[in-house]
Amino acid sequence: MQLQVHSDNHIDGSARLAGWVRATVASKFERYDEELTRVVVHLNDENGNKAGANDKRCQIEARARGQQPVSVTYKAESLEYALDGAMEKLGRALAHRLGKQRSKRLGANREELGDVVERDRLLEEDFLAEQQLLTA
Repeated sequence: MQLQVHSDNHIDGSARLAGWVRATVASKFERYDEELTRVVVHLNDENGNKAGANDKRCQIEARARGQQPVSVTYKAESLEYALDGAMEKLGRALAHRLGKQRSKRLGANREELGDVVERDRLLEEDFLAEQQLLTA
């Protein structure tokens, strides 16, 4: 999974901030590492230099293989809270979308397994019938 972090001019987009965001996002979504190809995090201060309630915004866009991107936004009083809120929203969205896909794949695997079990049962019946004929 490729992680990108972008911030506007009003947020100190230091390497330390980007590293913290990458580490936080990577640990939160590591269970989707196989499905996600890219996650892009945008951090903004909507009021610029002016103070204001809930003026920090975090938008996260996640791209899964073969799917349309999932994008969520969360506003809060600090970047930490905005990132946490956006990750929670994205986690729920990914669990819903990718969980359905996993269920479909498991369902298909269960059907295949059912076919194998049925084939094994029929082979066992044939074998037992042959054994009865040989011993009779």
